[in-house]
Amino acid sequence: MDVVRIGEQKQEPELKRTKYIWLKNETNLNAEQKETLLRLRDSNLQTGRAYRLRLALQDLWTTPHILADVYLREWIGWATRSKLVPMLHLAKTIKQHAEGILRWFHSRMTNGLL
Repeated sequence: MDVVRIGEQKQEPELKRTKYIWLKNETNLNAEQKETLLRLRDSNLQTGRAYRLRLALQDLWTTPHILADVYLREWIGWATRSKLVPMLHLAKTIKQHAEGILRWFHSRMTNGLL
């Protein structure tokens, strides 16, 4: 997400000093930051597309376990079609680890303990 913003801010100076607006959850933003986010996220920016991908991936964890596999495959396809290089790398990594990611929906366990 931030790599896309950094690359794009050279052409779009309005993206400067917006790093944490994009990285924080919307509920944790103050009023001024929310206003800036609302203005920028729906504009035709690569950063806006990366932000929507981030939110969609975040929604995976609230998806019912029956639909998680389909949702994850759809997200990987969306990230691949986005043609944003950092998102392509992320999609590739998630695809390689999809089995472990989806296992969480059944066991609710991670390998964080290791």
